[in-house]
Amino acid sequence: MSNESFQHQTRKIPATVITGFLGSGKTSLIQHLIATANGKRLAFVINEFGDLGVDRELLLGCGMEDCTDEDVVELANGCICCTVADDFLPTMTALLDRADPPDHIIIETSGLALPKPLIKAFAWPEVRTRSTVDGVIAVVDASAVAAGRFATDPAAVQAQREADDSLDHESPLEELFEEQVQCADMVILNKTDCVNEAEWDGIDAMVAEHLRPAVKTLRASHGQIDASVLLGLGMEAEDDLDSRPSHHDDGHEHDHEDFDSFVIDLGETGDADTFLTRLETVIRDHDILRVKGFLAVEGKNMRLAVQAVGGRIQRYFDRDWRGDDVRSSRLVVIGHHGLDETAISTALRD
Repeated sequence: MSNESFQHQTRKIPATVITGFLGSGKTSLIQHLIATANGKRLAFVINEFGDLGVDRELLLGCGMEDCTDEDVVELANGCICCTVADDFLPTMTALLDRADPPDHIIIETSGLALPKPLIKAFAWPEVRTRSTVDGVIAVVDASAVAAGRFATDPAAVQAQREADDSLDHESPLEELFEEQVQCADMVILNKTDCVNEAEWDGIDAMVAEHLRPAVKTLRASHGQIDASVLLGLGMEAEDDLDSRPSHHDDGHEHDHEDFDSFVIDLGETGDADTFLTRLETVIRDHDILRVKGFLAVEGKNMRLAVQAVGGRIQRYFDRDWRGDDVRSSRLVVIGHHGLDETAISTALRD
């Protein structure tokens, strides 16, 4: 065995954890990472929130050379930080046991995942000697921060709590935001094209409040940060847990019941513009956080990928319909607990 082969077999395979709130732009970031990987062989663990493997499909359709089904593993049985033993560890073991293991593993968490329990999993015997957390990347929707989505005034929250002890004023969205930023080795302030120059001081101040010392922030539009910047940080985060504070260090689990998700199956749509206008109205009327999926448009040979965050809807034709595909439209709808699935489904089918 050559020295080079021995080093390849004995080195720890680096893994990058990409975390961020729903719709922050994690998938776009990964797609650009793939485009700039410069021949590095990547494998992906995607923790899809919902029942439709949209993120997996987007990555498989990205055009990555030699990309196969086994290179993109979807974990759709729940939040990755709550299914570490059942889902994540067996998946990592399978990737590491491959005859041709990847050069680097990319883990995209769901918007609900706490990053710290996932990092702790790299200390498990099955993984510790063969893989390491190269770095944790938090993707932040800068426009959402500018709009005050996470800008809860601590003094106002305390005043409300004192006024009515029966109310719970702690925002689960803000807590998730803090968890992700506090655990990060690099923070990407994404969607700069949606932010005015005057808003940046406020955005930077809000993020800086939760940054660990020496952690840098980068600004990006459509997740366009090259692989040379994101990969190879060498942080070994599993050995640095004490510096990454968490609201849940006392051991209690975070509650996912604040969110609902469901899948809507639709037939072909005759006019994409008309449907997306209707979708925009439904998102507004029902306060939907996220919609993502694919549309089959009559007369079009390519499927239309749709991703909506709040009232912003992105759409693009990502690939041709294949011979074994069923031409149908399917969307994942994600929102706060209590979504009216019947009303939303009916409105989108009208």
